[in-house]
This record gives sequence, C-alpha cells and structure tokens, in this order.
Amino acid sequence: MGKFSFVVGAGIGYLFGTRAGRGQYERLKKAGSSVWTNPRVQQGVHKVENKVGDVARERTAAMTDKVAATVKDKIRGTRAGNGVHDSSGGYTSGSYTATPGTTPPRPTEPTPPIS
Repeated sequence: MGKFSFVVGAGIGYLFGTRAGRGQYERLKKAGSSVWTNPRVQQGVHKVENKVGDVARERTAAMTDKVAATVKDKIRGTRAGNGVHDSSGGYTSGSYTATPGTTPPRPTEPTPPIS
C-alpha cells in the first residue's frame, strides 16, 4: 500500500507541475498563506502550542522526579552493598542475612530492572 500511495502521489504531483505550471503553484501558495494568517487559525495554533507546552512541562517534571528517585535508590543500595538493612540492624541481600558485625558476601553486578 505504501509504494502504491507514493506512486499515485508522485503522478499527481507531476501532473500538477506540468499542466498547471508556476501559476498554479503560486495560487496554491497564496491560498495556503491566507489560511495560515487567518486569526481563527492562529488562535487554534496558539491553543495547541500552549497545550503542548503544558503537557511537556508536566511530563518533564514527572520524569525528573522519577529519575531522581531512581538515582537516590541506587545510591542507597550501593552504600549498603546492594542490599537492605533490616529492622534488627542486620543486612539482607537476596537469601543472605548477616548479623551486625559480620561481613556480607561481595555483591554481584546488579541486573537492570525491567520496566
């Protein structure tokens, strides 16, 4: 379907170009320009621009917060040897639980989370 549409579009473009020539192109350009400069069209354009800007700011803020939380979690995990301190002061990493004063096993390279 994609190749067929391209061939049809190219054929129509060729016909417009050869039959109508520069005059038709200039008329189409002028009509498009008058539509674009119409105040109602520009009002709609400004509404869309504002909405896109608002959504972009919201998404950027949410993504920044998510990245910051992920980095903080990674830093906390790295400081604890990629494990978690439990409420008794012990250290857990997978199935290993250490008591205070013991050395936990060397952590393995963490696997990235699957989102």
